[in-house]
Amino acid sequence: MSNHTASREFIASRESVASRESEVSLAELRGDCARMAPHWAAPKKAVTTPVKPSLIHGVTVPPSSARLIDAMSDYGD
Repeated sequence: MSNHTASREFIASRESVASRESEVSLAELRGDCARMAPHWAAPKKAVTTPVKPSLIHGVTVPPSSARLIDAMSDYGD
């Protein structure tokens, strides 16, 4: 089998998969998700307490990173 023929078969196979994927209904997708959900149960949230700034030691931030964060509207403004 030549590479050219193999390429055409691969493309035809991918098109068949893509066609099937577009036919999947929302109900099927939701069912799949419901069956998978127990496999990835989230761990219970740990209770955290804020750390006093006076207890934070030895943290250094490179100037380029500080400028980047300063330029972000969520942090710098």
